[in-house]
Amino acid sequence: MKREMPKNKIVGKNTAPKTNKATGRDYSYEKKYQATPERVKYRSELNKEARKRKIYGKRNASGVDLSHTKSGKMVLEKSSANRARNGRNGKTTKK
Repeated sequence: MKREMPKNKIVGKNTAPKTNKATGRDYSYEKKYQATPERVKYRSELNKEARKRKIYGKRNASGVDLSHTKSGKMVLEKSSANRARNGRNGKTTKK
């Protein structure tokens, strides 16, 4: 006899369309932004470099990211440092 696992109940109900039920955040803008040609190219450059360095698929486990620098080079950097650099007043804060 097969037992069914109980379903998880999320606290609070958000009925807005295209939102994450747990946080209420609307991800529709994020989805459109990540689909733009510039972002697709950006991610493909990072993935290409990761394959070249033979770290593709291992970056999260090792705690490092590839980071774009102002000169256009890519360097290995701690994930926490790379992702904390968000930019202030619309200016880049690339390494």
